[in-house]
Amino acid sequence: MWRLFTQWQKQMDQDAILVLDNPDALAAIPAGHRHFIAARLAAMTPIERMELRDFIVRYGGARFNRMVLKLLAVFSLFGLALHLFQPEKTSWIEGLVLSNLVGISMAMGLMGAWFNYRKLVGGKLVKSVLIMLFACLFGLLIGMGMAAMVNDKPYVFDSERLLRIVGIAWLVAGLLYIIPVGIVAIWRNQQHDATTLRLQQAAERERMARELSDSQLRLLRAQIEPHFLFNTLGAVQQLAEQGAPRAAALTADLIAFLRASLAEMRSEQVPLQSEFDMVEAYLRVMQARMGQRLDFSLALPPELAHTMVPSMIVLTLAENAIKHGIEPALRGGDIHISAQLAGAMLRLRVEDTGVGLSEHAAPVAGSGLGLENVRSRLQLVAQQDGVAAGSLEVRNGDAGGVIADIVLPFQAGVTGKTAALMEGMA
Repeated sequence: MWRLFTQWQKQMDQDAILVLDNPDALAAIPAGHRHFIAARLAAMTPIERMELRDFIVRYGGARFNRMVLKLLAVFSLFGLALHLFQPEKTSWIEGLVLSNLVGISMAMGLMGAWFNYRKLVGGKLVKSVLIMLFACLFGLLIGMGMAAMVNDKPYVFDSERLLRIVGIAWLVAGLLYIIPVGIVAIWRNQQHDATTLRLQQAAERERMARELSDSQLRLLRAQIEPHFLFNTLGAVQQLAEQGAPRAAALTADLIAFLRASLAEMRSEQVPLQSEFDMVEAYLRVMQARMGQRLDFSLALPPELAHTMVPSMIVLTLAENAIKHGIEPALRGGDIHISAQLAGAMLRLRVEDTGVGLSEHAAPVAGSGLGLENVRSRLQLVAQQDGVAAGSLEVRNGDAGGVIADIVLPFQAGVTGKTAALMEGMA
C-alpha cells in the first residue's frame, strides 16, 4: 500500500514539474485527476509556477511525507494537551481528532494561499471568505442536527442561542483560518507585484543594454571599415604613382575582393573560413604592393572552418601586423595566421617577424584604434550572447616580431543562421 502511494506521489510530482516548466506539456498528461490537477498548475502565473516548482524540487517525495508526519505529531500534542486541561469535557480521542482536523485545515488553507495567492485578491478574496463562512455555518448546522438526533431530550429551538453559537463559530473560523489565510494572500500578492516590477525593470535594462551594445557594435564596424578601405586603397594609389605595371590588375583584383567581402564587413559574426579567405585576399593585395618584403601563410583546421567569430577581428590584427610590424622593418617579414583549439577555447593567432614592440612603440601597437576596436567588440559580443568574454593579448615573439592572440569560447557546429549566411555567400 505504501509503495503504491509513493509511486503515485512520484508520478504527481513528475507531472507537476513537467507542466510547471512548460504549460504546453499539459496535452501530454492523460485525462482524469492527473490532467485536472495539471490544468490548474498550468493556469498559474509564471512566478507562481516558478515558486511551486522550487518547493516541489526541495520538499517533494519523502521529504514532504516527513514534514507532514512532523506536523501531525505537533497537532497531536495539542490534542493531548487539550485532554489534560479539560479531561471531563474532552476525551483524548476527541482531542486528537479535533486538533488534527483544525491543524490540517489550517495547514492546507495556508499552503493554498501561499501558492494560489493570485486567486485570493480583490473581489476573489471576499468571495473566498464568504465561501469559508458559509461552509463553516453549513458544517455547524449539520453538527447541531446530528446532535439533536442522537439526543434523547426534545430539541427546543432557541434563536438567541443559535446566533450565539454561529457567532462563536465564525469568530473561531476567522481567528484560526480566514484571517491567517487573508494575511498570507495579501502579503504574497505584495511580494508578487514587487517581483514582477523587479523583473520588468531587469528586462527593460537588458533591452536597453542590448540596444546600446548593438549601437556600439555598429559604431565599431563603421570605424574599422573605412580604416581598412582607406589603407588598402592607399596601397593601390602608391603603386599607380610609381607606375607599377601591375597597378591596373591589382585595382581590378581589389574591386572584386571588396565586392565579395562587403557582406562580411556588415555582418556581426561570420564563419572562420570566410574570415580567413578575406584575410588572405587582403594579404595578397599587400604582397603585390610590398613584393618580396612580405610573405604570409594561413593555417585553418577543417573542423574549425564553420566556427562563428566576430567579423574582421583577424583582418584587423593582420592589418596591424602589416602597418606596425612589417612596413617599418627594412627587410620586411613574414606573417603567419592560425586557428586552433585550446581546451574549450578557440585561439586565433597573428604572428609576424617585424620590428616587434619596443618600449616606445608598445603603447602605439598595443592600444591603437584597431586593437582597441577588437577588445571592445569582444566585450560587446560577450554581453549580447551571455558568454564569457574573449581576450586579446599582444606581446613580443620569442624570435622577434609580435604575437597577437585572440581567445574566444569555442562553439562547435553550424547554426541555422550560420548555414543561411554561408549559403548566401556561396
